[in-house]
Order: sequence, then C-alpha cells, then structure tokens
Amino acid sequence: MTDNLLDAGNNAPLHLGQTSALPTSPEDAVLDYVPNPRVGSLYMVRFAAPEFTSLCPVTGQPDFAHLVIDYAPGETIVESKSLKLFLGSFRNHCGFHEDVTVGIGQRLVAEMKPLWLRIGGYWYPRGGIPIDVFWQTGAPPSGLWVPDQGVASYRGRG
Repeated sequence: MTDNLLDAGNNAPLHLGQTSALPTSPEDAVLDYVPNPRVGSLYMVRFAAPEFTSLCPVTGQPDFAHLVIDYAPGETIVESKSLKLFLGSFRNHCGFHEDVTVGIGQRLVAEMKPLWLRIGGYWYPRGGIPIDVFWQTGAPPSGLWVPDQGVASYRGRG
C-alpha cells in the first residue's frame, strides 16, 4: 500500500489530476489512498455505484448491480477516481456475484485498513432471480452512525 499512499511529501497520485485509462482487469487496477484528514474522528464514508457491471463467468453476458460501499476510515481514505477506475475494470471481468462483491470489499480492507467496512451488492435479476450479496468486516465501531444503504429489494416493474 505504501506505493500508492499519497501525501504532500510522498508519491504523486497515480490517477488524481492525471489522464488514466480504464484498467483491463481488477488485478491491474491500482487504488490510490490519501491520509485521512480527520484521523481520530469516527465517521462513515459511502460510495454508491448504481451502474456497476461485470461478466457472467459461464455465459460471458453482462451482469448489472447497484453497489454500496460504506466504511469508517482508519489512517487512510480511498481516492475516489482510483476507486471509479477499479470498479470500471470489472466490465471485462468474469466472476460470480458473490466473488465480485466480496472480493471488492476484501481488497479495500486489505489495502486501506479501515476501522470497519461493509459492501452491499444489489444485483439485477438473472433468470428471474435477483441476487443481493452483503459482506462486512464485523460489527461497526460503537457510536458510528450507520444509515440504511437505501437500496430497495428488487420488486420488478411497479
């Protein structure tokens, strides 16, 4: 992680303020992290990706999801442009819903080391069945305000 940790005295950002091509795979994507400007304050950050796509590993057809990533920062926060590029790299990645959702959460936890993280993957129906995948590192820290993720269960056309 130190190679992509940014501050005034360290490395220049790989993505922020630069032209960046979409990585060809999640493994090739580099996430940038910046020092948490409010270390010691307990707060939550939310990223929502309502148009996330990956590919079915069996058929190669696109799968669509609304992802919601909530985390309580530790020493660093993830830089949003690098996260956007990382998530975009899944457009050509084959993976089951469970693997993709949990894998995104685990990668962020391994590199960023937040106090707490949860991810909700609200996948649109395939074969008539919506699949929602949820993963978190454990119970949220005491006193952390954790609002509902705000994504309704799939109900079809209303």
